[in-house]
Amino acid sequence: MKSARYVYTFTRSQSLIAVIFILYLLISSCSDVQTTKRLPRSVPESEGVSSELVLKFFEAADTSKHEFHSVMVVRHGKVIAEGWWSPYVPQLRHTLYSVSKSFTSTAVGFAISEGLMSAEDQVISFFPEFLPDTVSEYLSELKVKHLLTMSVGQRPEPTFNVISQDSHWVKAFLAVPIVDKPGTKFLYNSLGSYILSAIVQKVTGKRVVDYLRPRLFDPLGIVAADWEVCPKGISTGGWGLRLKTEDLAKFGLLYLNKGKWNGKQVLPVGWAEDATAAHIQQHPEMSQEERDKSDWRQGYGYQFWRSRQNAYRADGAYGQFIIDLPELDAVVAITAETQDMQDELNLVWDFLLPAFQERELQFDETAVRKLEAKLVSLELPVPVDSAKSNVASDVDGKTYLFDKNDMDFNSVSFVFDRDTCSVRIVTPDINYDLRFGSGFRMYGQTARMGPSLVYAALAHFEGLPANEIVAGSYSWTNENKLQLELRYVESPHTEILTCIFDDNKITLESFHSLWNKVVYSVNGELKE
Repeated sequence: MKSARYVYTFTRSQSLIAVIFILYLLISSCSDVQTTKRLPRSVPESEGVSSELVLKFFEAADTSKHEFHSVMVVRHGKVIAEGWWSPYVPQLRHTLYSVSKSFTSTAVGFAISEGLMSAEDQVISFFPEFLPDTVSEYLSELKVKHLLTMSVGQRPEPTFNVISQDSHWVKAFLAVPIVDKPGTKFLYNSLGSYILSAIVQKVTGKRVVDYLRPRLFDPLGIVAADWEVCPKGISTGGWGLRLKTEDLAKFGLLYLNKGKWNGKQVLPVGWAEDATAAHIQQHPEMSQEERDKSDWRQGYGYQFWRSRQNAYRADGAYGQFIIDLPELDAVVAITAETQDMQDELNLVWDFLLPAFQERELQFDETAVRKLEAKLVSLELPVPVDSAKSNVASDVDGKTYLFDKNDMDFNSVSFVFDRDTCSVRIVTPDINYDLRFGSGFRMYGQTARMGPSLVYAALAHFEGLPANEIVAGSYSWTNENKLQLELRYVESPHTEILTCIFDDNKITLESFHSLWNKVVYSVNGELKE
């Protein structure tokens, strides 16, 4: 039986040290450590941005219905504001979901420039060994450019059915009927993005993440990028990439500068302009008035979305954004968890855009200091007790057993020590030892898989480290109800384990923030 546990535990006053210490050990253990190249920093007014109005944006974000994790604002190539909501920190990566697609597109651009493929190539030409017995006319017509522009013609979108049921995603994709002529209709297709990744790997002999390293990541000083893979070892392409917030800002800045980095052309000449132009309209039947209300109706490029404000963006589920504003020479990188991504973007348009001016502004020391104070104080609320409970002493050291259940839990046990709670979850294959603080978070690592939009994918989390960094806190919501909050701080999501005690019985519920509901519930009894 394996045991997965928090490797490090710290007291309240040591919580920041915990993060730094964990990061130091994680980074020092990497074989490809190199010095990260940071973007230059500047005061907002020096770059023609109002600190007072930037502050209003962060205040609006902080009090909104959205859970922001980080924001970085770049103007004229310099970072003028950056903030992380604790427990999220600059040194940690973050799950990006479909922002990954824009990086896959970039890999395609490199491969095209190197003469390894073209946008006009037939998709079937790359995989003759995996074709269905009968190749339809539309499948024969399917080209790389149709994958890039989400105009494959499959309907409905096949991703979740394929990745959860079939271990050979390329073969399964080619077997899905194409009902609309390729290139004629837009329909978001993440599996099509995966096929782009598979094509790049086929023509280069390298996974996309490895192919991009010397061409994109190294020139920009992006280190420790990782990317999930499919059961066949191909980078998932349409999702699965994890990067730091500053890495997102660098990528956006590279495209904003038409592929140049520090005066050197990194991207193929013309690729940035072509990839971010509108190649297809999502709803051509809509009036301009209707399209003007949404950032998802402005056209689509090569795995990039067009946006209002004459902007374009890389866009990932639950609020991951790289927003390029060419007319303002600005980039905004955001990580978050939200159920309403349009409203999240509206905060940028309504509160942040007015801060940008054409010329350098007079230095406003008071506003600058207020903004700085706000940025260093950002924190997601730590759960606190809403009721007093004497149950902790009753369940301390006790173990509860479960019958067979969907969570695959055999037992759970609790140990309380002052303001910490240690929880052991036993499953048939592994033990999870987790620690939670009362009124503060305890940082550590666990092999327990966190909530994820593509949780059902075969080989899910393959290609990523075995352990995830987490931050745990606990609180009593009533006399008999213990709430254990487990934040997976390299993802957008949180799991809340609620333990309801009733004499010798326990009900344990698992709430996943991305679904905003309880996804599992099991009942157990005290071990005699």
